[in-house]
Amino acid sequence: MDTSEHLHVERRGAVYIVTLQKPPENRLTLKLCQELIETYRKIERQLLSESSEPEGAVILKGKDAKFFTTGLDLDERETNPHASTDGFYPLLRTLLDFPFPTICLITGHTFGGACLLTMAHDYRIMNSTRGFWSMPPVNLGLHFDGMGSLLRAKVAPKVARKVLLEAHKFTGKEALEAGIVDDIAPPEQLLEKALALAETVKGRARMGVFPLLRLELYGEALRAFQGISHVHHREVSRQPKVKL
Repeated sequence: MDTSEHLHVERRGAVYIVTLQKPPENRLTLKLCQELIETYRKIERQLLSESSEPEGAVILKGKDAKFFTTGLDLDERETNPHASTDGFYPLLRTLLDFPFPTICLITGHTFGGACLLTMAHDYRIMNSTRGFWSMPPVNLGLHFDGMGSLLRAKVAPKVARKVLLEAHKFTGKEALEAGIVDDIAPPEQLLEKALALAETVKGRARMGVFPLLRLELYGEALRAFQGISHVHHREVSRQPKVKL
């Protein structure tokens, strides 16, 4: 598969590894989000074309141990009010509707909307020695419809409160204890752990019900992001009052 400007794609059997490589911090711009959507769809088409009962999995990771991604590009939102509507929200929708298991490898710092990007994946493995996972919209004055839907579906209410209303900075150990991530590992072992997990889960898509069963669990979130994707005629978000 072709590698795009900001992504590197590698295939190992039925498992794809997608690496974010957009300097300096893998900010989620409109272009990067659209490249990710197209990459996931290309992978989907490729796997579906190879078998009547295809198996596969996708791993998304950062290129190094410093940053996974520091979230939405808030400067871009000032000049293009539809950047998230046409990029970030459809990306979350794509992941929640993807027919194969997905794994997010949280290689380093992860802030803001990037936290929701991780939560939209089926499984999460985080760097145990470096990086914080934190959603600070309460400190920024930022909001968009459906922001809490994934948190409600995937973590306990007290954890969701700590994430969204307190902007807590979770270390890898804290994220594991809170149920935000499924496992942690030092940087040199992250990919190995993700590949082992991918080999375990890749066959679950074989009979075609995996996305339907995911919908049973996270359908509210999918519908929330469907409702604000590609919407230009009304406001679906509140612009931040400050920037960190």
